[in-house]
Amino acid sequence: MLPLLQELGDYTLADEELLNVQTITDAMMTTSQSLAELGIRFFLNAFVCWLLVQFFYYRKSRRRDYYFTFMVFSSAMLMLLYIMGNVEVGVGLTLGLFAIFGVIRYRTETVPIREMTYLFVIIALAAMNGLAPIYKLVGVVGNNPHYELSTSALLVTCVANALVVVLIWVLESERLLKHTSAKLVLYDRIDLIVPEKRAELIADLEKRVGLKVDNVEIGHVDFLRDAAFIKVYYTLGKNQTASIDQLTKAKDFVEQ
Repeated sequence: MLPLLQELGDYTLADEELLNVQTITDAMMTTSQSLAELGIRFFLNAFVCWLLVQFFYYRKSRRRDYYFTFMVFSSAMLMLLYIMGNVEVGVGLTLGLFAIFGVIRYRTETVPIREMTYLFVIIALAAMNGLAPIYKLVGVVGNNPHYELSTSALLVTCVANALVVVLIWVLESERLLKHTSAKLVLYDRIDLIVPEKRAELIADLEKRVGLKVDNVEIGHVDFLRDAAFIKVYYTLGKNQTASIDQLTKAKDFVEQ
């Protein structure tokens, strides 16, 4: 009888280690502490993302659809990471879930590189704010663990968020970054596309489109119709956006 009980006990212990089941003896925070931690993480993440989207992204792009996407995506990502963070496979499962959603949503639409960059930054911030340890176990009173807010860990998390904001502010600064865009033009004077008439071509384009042309690229040339596709590069003015420049067909236009 005793060997059977011993064998059963060994099997239970091995099975628990295999499944990594959380036992009732694991240290747990109180409900108020958990709510306080969730509130700190949520509002810190929401505030930083709002700063990035409102003052850096939206100020130049004026895309309300991406504004909504970035804020909701960031909050949802943080919540999933926080709730599932205590599960061993929770972080990997959460990131994989959002990767699947991203492939399903964006595979049929060309997302501009600037929007994709902000999306990855927001995901990284949500992961950092959702998983950074801001509470620490300081001791056990009786049978109950005692947690306290770690001011040093919270300060490090805030500094990390601030560094990301400062980096984007520097890169988005008008003094350091020259914002350029390009237009696709169907041009009818193919006699000017030759290299020796480049200056005359640029002058004619500036007169027609009303922009200071920085550079041009000659694309497909149709001699039967006397037309050529030309990519015109120009500098954007302050707070200007040019998300429609790459569209050449009416069916591709979706009003933002």
